[in-house]
Amino acid sequence: MIRLDIFSDPVCPWCYVGKANLDRALADHPDHLFQIQWHPFQLNPDLPPEGVAKRAYLEAKFGGKARVDAIHERLREVARAAGVEMDPDKPQRMPNTLNAHRLIHWAGIEGCQPEIVHRLMRAYWTEGRDIGDLDTLAAIAGEGGMDQAATLRLLHSDADADDIAARDADARHKGVNSVPTFLIAQQYVVSGAQPPETWGKVIEELAALGRAN
Repeated sequence: MIRLDIFSDPVCPWCYVGKANLDRALADHPDHLFQIQWHPFQLNPDLPPEGVAKRAYLEAKFGGKARVDAIHERLREVARAAGVEMDPDKPQRMPNTLNAHRLIHWAGIEGCQPEIVHRLMRAYWTEGRDIGDLDTLAAIAGEGGMDQAATLRLLHSDADADDIAARDADARHKGVNSVPTFLIAQQYVVSGAQPPETWGKVIEELAALGRAN
């Protein structure tokens, strides 16, 4: 197996598109050698725990309503091309994603990380759910096969919060400054929402290299 480390944030639209593109490539190459692990990277780590109103936050960040409208329309176009259902205007909150990353970490321990990552991104970008809300996160855990009540108890604690923050800081220290970022075999970095064709070539080249060795 070849390790594929993915640094992402569920509130990053390019991460959602990038995951969809990778998933398509993996489906087209069912004999791929990737062993995938998701890692935390908070786009907005300084947001309050309860989050903020998303539209106002984005308009302040990007310079007004017209600019945000243009960005959202571009996202819709990219998402449609990738076969992703996305409505950038549907989420009403910009959450602090520390707790979402804790959930992803626990899902990795339970062996359901890809499912939980998918459900978190879909919950935010398609359903407009507040993935900073603890009850919402616990419900998503339950929908993904985890124990909802146990997850809620963990979310109400500080379990693994320091570890997630440290891993985020370590990623930045090592040069990750945007997401999605993909680290192949702990050596090769691929940044951005690459198309399925690019991932297909990577998978085929790795397979050929494995056969040569």
